[in-house]
Amino acid sequence: MAFAPVHNPFAWIGTHPYAYPVLEALHIVGIAMLLGSLVLFELRVWGFGAALPIAPLARLALPLTLAGFALAATTGSLMFASQPGDLIANRVFVVKMGLVMLAGLNAASFHARGGVARIDRTARIQTLLSVGIWLAVIFCGRWIAY
Repeated sequence: MAFAPVHNPFAWIGTHPYAYPVLEALHIVGIAMLLGSLVLFELRVWGFGAALPIAPLARLALPLTLAGFALAATTGSLMFASQPGDLIANRVFVVKMGLVMLAGLNAASFHARGGVARIDRTARIQTLLSVGIWLAVIFCGRWIAY
């Protein structure tokens, strides 16, 4: 028995002259917001800018980090929807998604243990992991494009 091909209602995104490039640009803006705010906060955890109180800095950085993640996740999901078969088959994409999940688990662990109030060795290790994981996500994303 032959199966009819499944129509992808999002396939137009990949062929539209502006849709995919705009999504890519917004994806990068989201990544910049996410990583920029994280790096600023994480530098403070490592002792840079010690004159800045950490709690107010965290209150400023966290919403920006979450907004950046939301923008990157939304645009990334739309780009994924335009070619899901190709991306699922791409090993680097699968690694990227695993790294995003690992970054989320690391962040959840940081906040669950009261990381902002407990700037200790564990917090510093978690922030170092955070930057490393997000940089690996970015490398994987660029690798997928080529």
